[in-house]
Amino acid sequence: MDVKDLLTETYDRLPDLVRAAVDGLSPEQLRWAPGPGANPIGWLVWHLTRIQDDHVADLLDADQVWTSGDWASRFGLAADPNDTGYAHSPAQVAAVQPESAQALIDYYEAVAARTAPFLAGLRPADLDRVVDEAWDPPVTLGVRLVSVAEDDLQHVGQAGYVRGLLGAA
Repeated sequence: MDVKDLLTETYDRLPDLVRAAVDGLSPEQLRWAPGPGANPIGWLVWHLTRIQDDHVADLLDADQVWTSGDWASRFGLAADPNDTGYAHSPAQVAAVQPESAQALIDYYEAVAARTAPFLAGLRPADLDRVVDEAWDPPVTLGVRLVSVAEDDLQHVGQAGYVRGLLGAA
């Protein structure tokens, strides 16, 4: 299997996982946290989508999906391209207010639709390109794509777990 096919297979699983985590939940259920300092489903799915959007846009040297259209308003937020949820305080987590499960699904699907052709166009040599020299060792495109997939999979799993705690499985 070609590495781009492996990455495509990994990323292609995420839309169904996102949908399964949020479909049918009310805005209140999306904002419910299982305890102090814990993240609600809506924040988890918003964050994983923001990370993919931010990182893929950077790789494409393009604007983020988040800053186009009315995405931010559907979450009660400003269209700040730097706000990905990283290091959010509890107050910032609580400020993420998705209007509906569909808003989360739509945003993720828009980001996934941008990611898919990027992955499809990869050549093996592309994966060795350094995309971030702020780390030691520098981060290659391949490592960045694996990191984003790992983050997305981890957070969508957390969202599924919180959904189970809600009794909405």
